[in-house]
Amino acid sequence: MTDPAALMDALGPPPFRFTPSRAGLESPAFSPLFRTFATLIVGGCAAWVLRLWSSGAMETGSGLAWVAAGLAMMFWTWWHIQTSRTRLDAEGLRQRWIWDKALPLRELAFCKLIRVPGLDWLVAPRLYARTLTGKFQVFYAASPEMLAEFARLKRELEVFRRGG
Repeated sequence: MTDPAALMDALGPPPFRFTPSRAGLESPAFSPLFRTFATLIVGGCAAWVLRLWSSGAMETGSGLAWVAAGLAMMFWTWWHIQTSRTRLDAEGLRQRWIWDKALPLRELAFCKLIRVPGLDWLVAPRLYARTLTGKFQVFYAASPEMLAEFARLKRELEVFRRGG
């Protein structure tokens, strides 16, 4: 047995299996309002720096380079907030993000859906997931359909791990 998945099946607990209600379910990671809020913040900061620079209140040179680097990081994060998508299928969870993340469902040991009721537009709902080996990932989702699947995934995992 050189296949790591087969070895894990033989030595560890049985793998968790989950079938989403719709094959290849995909959702934006962040809500439109959250993405708009991020746009306003990053755009406002860029406009402020441009205004300071054009009025002569900001020196050119290393000071401007540090400010430009900070703005570049903000734009990089903003871009990923705008384009990030979360996918759930029978194999696992995946999210395109600044660094792509993936978690095979067969290795899922625990998960918790974290939300702030009434503030989903500001505090992005997320699924905290931990593997059998203790590694964890956090997956964001904005669509009601994906959040319902996250809740169902959590319930089914709890039943599976209790042995019921």
